[in-house]
Amino acid sequence: IRAIWFDGVWDHDQDTVPFDWQLGPQYEMIHRLQPACLVGNNHHITPFEGEDIQIFERDAPGENTAGLSGQEISRLPLETCQTMNGMWGYKVIDTNYKSTTELIRFLVKTAGLGANLLLNIGPQPNGELPATALDRLKDMGEWLSVNGETIYGTEGSPFAEQSWGTATRNGDRLFLHVIKPGTTEIIIPSDLKAKKAETFASRTPVETKKSKDGTILRMDATPDVPDHIIEVTIKK
Repeated sequence: IRAIWFDGVWDHDQDTVPFDWQLGPQYEMIHRLQPACLVGNNHHITPFEGEDIQIFERDAPGENTAGLSGQEISRLPLETCQTMNGMWGYKVIDTNYKSTTELIRFLVKTAGLGANLLLNIGPQPNGELPATALDRLKDMGEWLSVNGETIYGTEGSPFAEQSWGTATRNGDRLFLHVIKPGTTEIIIPSDLKAKKAETFASRTPVETKKSKDGTILRMDATPDVPDHIIEVTIKK
C-alpha cells in the first residue's frame, strides 16, 4: 500500500462529547507495518504528528475561497484535491464541468506552489467514466505530453504568484507559466540571476534587460492560450 488517504473527521464536529479517532495509534500502526506508506488526512486543520502530506480541499495551498482550507501551510509535502465539476461522486444533473483551460491553469497554479494536484473523477453507476471527464483528461494528457517537463519533477516558484501567472523550477531551468493573455513584460528577481530566456514551445529568444529590480523580459503580447510558457536559464 503506497498511501492511505483519510477523510471525514468533521462527521463528529457537532458531538457534545469530543470523539476520539485515535489517529495517533492508527498512524503508528500503519508506519510500523509499512514504513514507506504515506498518510494524509483531509481534515482541514493543521497536520497531526504521523501525517506525511498536508491536504487542501478545493483550493491551492494558502487560499480559502471554498471555506475549507484556512489552515497554515506546513513543511510537509502539499496536495490539493479538486473536482472536475461540482461533485466528488457522480450526479447525473451535474454537467457544470470546468473547462480544459481552467483545469490546466489550476494544475499550473498548484505546481507553482510546490503542491500535487489530486483531480477527482466521479464514475457513473455502470462503472464507466463520464464522457466529459474523459474529454478533459485527454485534453490535459495531450497538453502534458508536450509541456510535462515544466510540471513533473519541478519545484514550486521561487517567488510569489504574479498577476501574469506563476513559475516552476528544475535546477537552472525556470519555467514562467504566463496565463494572463496580453502580457508584454515580466520581471525576474535579481537574486535568480537570469542568463537567457526563450519561449518553451518554439525556442524563440525573448528580449532581456538588466535593471535594479532584476531582469526584465519584454515580448509581444502573449497569446490567449491555457498557458504560455517561457523558459529562463538561471545561475545555479
